[in-house]
Amino acid sequence: MKILAENETLWDIAKAEVDKRGNNGSEGDGVEIGEKSVFFIGSKNGGKTTIILRCLDRDEPAKPTLALEYTYGRRAKGHNTPKDIAHFWELGGGSSLLDLISIPITSDTLRTFSIVLVLDLSKPNDLWTTMENLLQATKNHVDKVIMKLGKTHSKATSEMRQKMWSTMPKDHPDRELIDPFPIPLVIIGSKYDIFQDFDSEKRKVICKTLRFVAHYYGASLMFTSKSEALLLKIRGVINQLAFGIDKSKSICVDQNKPLFITAGLDSLCQIGAPPVPDNDIGKLHAHSPMELWKKVYEKLFPPKSISTLKATKDPARDPQYAESEVDEMRVQKDQELEQYKKNSSKTWKQIELDS
Repeated sequence: MKILAENETLWDIAKAEVDKRGNNGSEGDGVEIGEKSVFFIGSKNGGKTTIILRCLDRDEPAKPTLALEYTYGRRAKGHNTPKDIAHFWELGGGSSLLDLISIPITSDTLRTFSIVLVLDLSKPNDLWTTMENLLQATKNHVDKVIMKLGKTHSKATSEMRQKMWSTMPKDHPDRELIDPFPIPLVIIGSKYDIFQDFDSEKRKVICKTLRFVAHYYGASLMFTSKSEALLLKIRGVINQLAFGIDKSKSICVDQNKPLFITAGLDSLCQIGAPPVPDNDIGKLHAHSPMELWKKVYEKLFPPKSISTLKATKDPARDPQYAESEVDEMRVQKDQELEQYKKNSSKTWKQIELDS
């Protein structure tokens, strides 16, 4: 039983206990903070919603995510213990809605935030552009939030920088050659069932490229499909991010099987050089290893035009969200807007004639 000190009230004890619990996650004593956030970004129609529903044991059909969606899950660590909460955010539209990335990632949530990048392996020509745009936009925003947080909580930002390197063993030979993502990152290659039928050389380039990118950012990499066994593996990885479940140490780097590589277990030596003939590699002018891999990848898989990648359906005109009264009002307002434009045009023409 807690004995009250002189001039100490029950309120003081309660407040101290809340503060203690809030600090447990960053004191390194193995106690996880009871509230985490996982942000799913990636290829349009790449399977992000399906993965989230599977992780939450929800048996319902996945609907297209048009903008930014939110859901949550709860999990008890043990008998008679409060349930931990996991916040799941999902960005729709591929890389066409980058501005929305800033909404869930704030200085209040950043310390317990993780990113899951889902890439559609069946569309290799879109893969690099989608990956590059989303990771760069996310990293830029996270860096800004960290800088802002550092002005008031320098200890917190210092702990985050240490956490960035926690997945890479101190004696790993590549520590000086990589640049870990500022917050935990998992890269998932979806639709492996289609990918496995690709030409062997194409699979080799995609596998090696994604292994390099994941290793460079200190991220985990894994492939999945509709297979129940693969989805269970993915579920385990997401549960680790969301609820602090023990991390898997299994590894599979065979390009003829679904890749599964936990952060810190790969190496540049095992990945090897970019898959390009020795006499061609000198012709590729690159300022960094990442740029070199990009040039090699896009030589085999030229990216589609930006306009094609950014084409996003207008949610206001999507039949699945139809509401007769709202739609009628929308048509009326559209007509009023067109009439206003015409009247404005006539007015300006008359002004020009008068002058």
